[in-house]
Formats: sequence, structure tokens, C-alpha cells
Amino acid sequence: MKSDRAEGAEAITISVVIPVYNDAEFLRTCLRALSQQRRQADEIIVVDNASTDATATIAHSYGVRVVTEPLRGIWPATSAGYDAAIGDVIARLDSDSVPPVDWLERIEATFSRQPATAVYTGPGEFYGCGPVTAWLGDHVYIGGYFIWMGLWLGHYPLFGSNFAMRREVWATNRGRVRRRSNDVHDDLDFSMHLGPDDTVTLDRTLRVAISSRPFETAGGLGRRVTWAGRTLFSGWPEYSPWHIRRRAADSRARAHRRGHEARA
Repeated sequence: MKSDRAEGAEAITISVVIPVYNDAEFLRTCLRALSQQRRQADEIIVVDNASTDATATIAHSYGVRVVTEPLRGIWPATSAGYDAAIGDVIARLDSDSVPPVDWLERIEATFSRQPATAVYTGPGEFYGCGPVTAWLGDHVYIGGYFIWMGLWLGHYPLFGSNFAMRREVWATNRGRVRRRSNDVHDDLDFSMHLGPDDTVTLDRTLRVAISSRPFETAGGLGRRVTWAGRTLFSGWPEYSPWHIRRRAADSRARAHRRGHEARA
């Protein structure tokens, strides 16, 4: 799978990870969009999270790699995909994500030309709903997530339907996150555990289409809000904002001391 790279840009490989539970038809649309990318993925990993529908069949029909994770939950499934990925960069989509044709091309350009970039994320645009719901989803639901969680964490959070990271970021943090928990948001939990050098770059123009399913029922939206609260508060005080920022500051201070001692 070849791509046109800018002269002098670093050549990188990209793995795309998609955790799936009983979302066969959404997955078909997502994989079709990936097959139409101007810059093709070097590997696509579909994590079948004990699905009982045609998820695995559809994944195999597109020739992608299928990893099975029997422990139900978004974090167990996603972390299994990250563990399996071999690309220099690991990109993440949900099964209902529909990336534009230049999604991987832009990810490659960012990581190739900006060596300091550790994590690159963007928002989503809701489909399958009316214009009012789409506007609220964009400006209140997702926009609010980036604003309020950014204030909480001291840096931008990851958006699980649309982000990419260097493989080293996962290697460094895989033992810190609550990867076997099936009742927390994986992207928010990951954001809470990132190291001080794992700078998150938010690009509001890096957008993918995502399903409006969170707004279809009050119960579905309430479940997501409950999970967010559990992700933020179940580990207090260890996961409180001041502890998160203090750990980052302590880590930076240790790195500074090591650098000073090395130069001495």
C-alpha cells in the first residue's frame, strides 16, 4: 500500500484499530471508507469483542486482520487492538466512524513532519440526525468534551472515534490505564494517564463522520454520561485533576534533573 510522501518527510507505517461489538453494518461502511483512502493503511485491525452478528465475516471480506477479545467492554477490546498493532502510528476509529478520503493522508503528514507530535486528535460530525441535533452534538457534546476535559486535565483529551498516536505512547502507558475495566470510557481514561511528554495536538479540521446513536434514546445518552462520571471519579483521589497535574509536574522535574546530571 503506497502513498505519496512529501520530499524529506519521514516514512511511517500506520495501523488502524477498530473495536467492534455487534455493529456489522456500521463496520461495513467504515471499512469501505478506509478502502477509499488516498493513503491506504498499512494494516487494519478489527477487534471482535465477542460479537454474535456478522462482524467477523464482514471484516474478513475486506481482508483485514481480526483480533478476538472475549472480555466485553470498549477498553478491553481497544487495548487488545493496540497490543496487536505493529505500525509506527496507531490510528483509532469506532465502528460507526466514516473517515474522509484524506484522513490517513493527513495523519501521515502530521507525524512525518512534526516529530514532537505524540498524539493527534480531532472531532466528529454526527450523521443520521437533523440539523439541530447535529449542531448540538458538534458544539455542546463534542465541543464541550474538548473544552471541559481540557480544563480538567490540563491538556486536550483524546476523542476515541478519531485520533492517532505514536506506538511508543501506547507502549509507555499500557500498564497505567484501566484496560480491563469494562465500564469506563477508554479515550477519557487514556487521556487521564498520558505522560507529561505525550503532547496531544487537537486539530479541529481533522473530522470524521460519526453516528448520532448517542442521542437516539435518553437511556443511551444517560449511560454515556454515567460512564464519564465513573471514569473521572471512581479512582479519586488518585485520578483527581490536582493529582494528575502533580504527577505530570513531578515527572517533568525528574526528567529535568536527569538531564542536568547528564550534562554535569
